[in-house]
Amino acid sequence: MPGARDQGAARERWLSIGLLGLFLLPVSLSLEVSVGKATTIYAVNGTEILLPCTFSSCFGFENLHFWWSYNSSDTYKILIDGTVKNEKSDPKVKAKDDDRITLQGSTKEKMNNISISLKNLEFSDTGKYTCHVKNPKENDFQHQATIFLQVVDKLEEVDNTVTLIILGVVGGVIGLLIFILLVKKFIAFIIKKTQEKKKECLVSSSGNDNTENGLPGSKAEEKAPTKV
Repeated sequence: MPGARDQGAARERWLSIGLLGLFLLPVSLSLEVSVGKATTIYAVNGTEILLPCTFSSCFGFENLHFWWSYNSSDTYKILIDGTVKNEKSDPKVKAKDDDRITLQGSTKEKMNNISISLKNLEFSDTGKYTCHVKNPKENDFQHQATIFLQVVDKLEEVDNTVTLIILGVVGGVIGLLIFILLVKKFIAFIIKKTQEKKKECLVSSSGNDNTENGLPGSKAEEKAPTKV
């Protein structure tokens, strides 16, 4: 029947999706590489720059392989190549393309840092720098992260005047709203107290009227006995 076939096909699709998810879950929770939040960094020509890179693995690592590559519009090359034996060993350099490059990494205190520094920058150093990591303990699973370096003649000062004005206006508006809310609550409190005081006065006045008119339950009801 067509309905039964459709249900069977739907079950097979869901089963396939589930198996794929189970297969991808360990990968998604395994090796991670990061070069920080900034995707682009600027450095002045002739100075030194640190290119950050850290890695993490939920399954640990052994004989981990890492390398940095440089890529521009017309050039691609491996800058540095190294290994990390285990969590207790510092990274070791096996090969280096440029003497200006220094490995700044360390695995102490679980930092897993394989950052590099590049000194005596030149304008030709502008380009993409990618940190690659391969972990044999995860079936040679590989991950990488890229950061773009822009070498400039001088760093431009950022004018924060507009930002400060906007922050000042926003802060003033928020302060005004808080002040209005406090005044509103104070007025509501005064009105509530005034109403309570009026209510007390009305109750007291009603009691006095009952006493004067000799209503039942009042002291005016108590009369002296008549003498015969």
